Amino acid sequence: MSDEPQAPAPAAAPPAEPAPDYYGQLLRLKAEFENYRKRVDRDRPEWLKAGRAQVLAKLLPLYDLLRRAHEEVLAGHADTPLARGMDAIFREFEKIFKEEGVTAMDPAGKPFDPRYHEVMGFADVPGAKEGAVADVLQAGFLLGEQVLRTAKVRLQKKS
Repeated sequence: MSDEPQAPAPAAAPPAEPAPDYYGQLLRLKAEFENYRKRVDRDRPEWLKAGRAQVLAKLLPLYDLLRRAHEEVLAGHADTPLARGMDAIFREFEKIFKEEGVTAMDPAGKPFDPRYHEVMGFADVPGAKEGAVADVLQAGFLLGEQVLRTAKVRLQKKS
């Protein structure tokens, strides 16, 4: 026997772990990203349309105030620089609305439709049909076929 200490017997090797499948993970990640990109490309026009509708809806109260001020200026000071300036501003507003596809509803005399009208009360207008829009309190607007703002109306009451 030799005086050299003997090395301990090698321990059993731990079970081998499976090698990570980096290539498979990369392929799955690439496929997920492609699906995400296609979904974003498909949904982008809807996001833009919704954003445009929100901005235009926020401009409507300003448009209403401007329209009322324009009517007042025309009633009292029809041929003044103020009236011409207001008229130019008002025309520019209408031009932008036209370019964006915003149209005003004209519900007067038409049957009530809850998709387009919001009832604020009743009125008695001679010659109007029962249940039809008798009076428009606030104009409604469409963006294409989508309701941007319902018209606030009064309906003809029963005679």
